[in-house]
Amino acid sequence: MTTQPLTIHSWPRAILHIDADAFFTSCEQAIHPELKGKPVITGKERGIVSAASYEAKGRGVERGMRLFEVKKVCPDAVILPSDYETYSLFSVRMFEILRRFSPDVEEYSIDEAFVDLTGLRRTFHGSYGEIAKKIQEAVERELGITVSIGVSVSKVLAKIGSKHKKPKGLTVIPGREIHNYLEKLPIGKVWGIGANTSEFLGKFGIKTALEFVRKDELFIKTHLSKPYQEIWHELNGWSVYPVSTETKRDYQSISKTRTFTPPSDDETFIFAQISKNLENACIKARRYDLAATRLIVFLRQQDFRDTGVELKVSRPTAYPAELIESLKNGFMKVYKPNTLYRSTGVVLAGLMPEKSVQYTLFDDVTRIERMARIYGAVDELSERFGKHTIQHASSLPAKLQSQHEGERGDVAMRKTEIFKGENKRQRLGLPVLNVKV
Repeated sequence: MTTQPLTIHSWPRAILHIDADAFFTSCEQAIHPELKGKPVITGKERGIVSAASYEAKGRGVERGMRLFEVKKVCPDAVILPSDYETYSLFSVRMFEILRRFSPDVEEYSIDEAFVDLTGLRRTFHGSYGEIAKKIQEAVERELGITVSIGVSVSKVLAKIGSKHKKPKGLTVIPGREIHNYLEKLPIGKVWGIGANTSEFLGKFGIKTALEFVRKDELFIKTHLSKPYQEIWHELNGWSVYPVSTETKRDYQSISKTRTFTPPSDDETFIFAQISKNLENACIKARRYDLAATRLIVFLRQQDFRDTGVELKVSRPTAYPAELIESLKNGFMKVYKPNTLYRSTGVVLAGLMPEKSVQYTLFDDVTRIERMARIYGAVDELSERFGKHTIQHASSLPAKLQSQHEGERGDVAMRKTEIFKGENKRQRLGLPVLNVKV
């Protein structure tokens, strides 16, 4: 084994990478404890495996597998439609937990983040590994899901650490020990190095990450472009990728789609689905203080033909109550009776900062301000009790259908399709919103 360290100073920086374990299915198991320990799969609406729990993976289930193939290798699999809105709520809460430990959090994806822990050992009275352990325990305790964590001196090395042990792994790679983790790591397993680059490096006898970093800088600059030069620096323990803390707010559009099974030709049900799309898109727009100037509505038939229409709105907004009439008009333009549809979609386009919206002489300012207060209360309740705590009456048939399907078959747990607190909310009987202002 190589003993010479690559980086002499163990902690020039301390970067943590957190990766939720089987995130989508873990969220389902957290919401529905009766699913813990069972093979759970999401993706029923697409007919293929979108995500699989570790129990399902252990039985041979792989992502992208057709559901009829799943039944062959894992007959007792619990197959659920994906619920991305709920998963996004788990994601938001996970990031909130991370920010309790450090203000420098980069939301890399829905289930991954980088955290800069540099200089925080005194604050938390422990090593970087101990801080990471506290984060791991907090996420599991508060959200009911497990995460794997890597801590090292750069982002690339931290990501290697989080993949080193899964699930519920915690791997700390100080500068003096980098070589021990790179020695047997195939170069193709390094974040940012794909199959083509791996094959190219193989022509120079470079098979492992350690062989790659042992090459001198002249070789790297001569044969590789800037992104791979940066990876080489990161693997050597020299941090060049900063933890970016900026929240994405420059969306040009927000789209929400929903595939349902079985397909339907029921006009009320299909409109309920597209109404729910609109609510979900508006929730995200309000989260980022954005308003839409255009609305796109589309339907997908069972034979995968798409029909859609783009509509202008009366004023920039992210309030469904102001968009519902336009939605109805657009829906009636594309909906064909006696036609089977499998999915619906809505796009909020032409987004602009909500604070930049100017009132016109024709706007009812009192009505708009009243609506802003209503949706402020709606968002506050959703934050406390879970998504769709209050929803528009036009979306209700979609929820009732979901509950009815849950009572019929293998998704009975969908009767409580919520984040923490919604069971209580349903017992309280909070209202369906039918806004008229």
